[in-house]
Amino acid sequence: MNKISPSLHEIMMRHAILIARQNPTHPFGTVIVNDEGDVIAEGVNRGAENPILHGEIDAINECAKEHQNEDWSKFILYSTAEPCPMCMSAILWSGIPAVIYGTSIATLKELGWRQISINSQEVIARSWDPELAIRGGVLEEDCDRLFESASENRSS
Repeated sequence: MNKISPSLHEIMMRHAILIARQNPTHPFGTVIVNDEGDVIAEGVNRGAENPILHGEIDAINECAKEHQNEDWSKFILYSTAEPCPMCMSAILWSGIPAVIYGTSIATLKELGWRQISINSQEVIARSWDPELAIRGGVLEEDCDRLFESASENRSS
């Protein structure tokens, strides 16, 4: 993850934000990128269709359909929000070695979103792969605004 430029992180997070806007009431958007910087899968929260189809799960499923024979250890997952424990576990099982996110679980809770109070770092620390790279706060303010707006839309 260190060889990826901060500007690429911002470009990819902007892409995740764009994907997230497909679901204005649950703007959890995800993109998976290869080591060349190409988007290879996208996902958005589709929980109304299936309660476990969070953005990360949706993107991992798409990636599995199209890229199952590729080396997933060269992928990076970008998400508008810190992955919940279910999604973080799925990321670990998939072998994706790096996660970049915008809004934290703590911020989502402050905004009134239902969240399990176990952050990604704790899931990683309790796994077999404590070396999985994770970085939060990329375009955090932009991602926070997505969830603030969605909170307002859900309560009106």
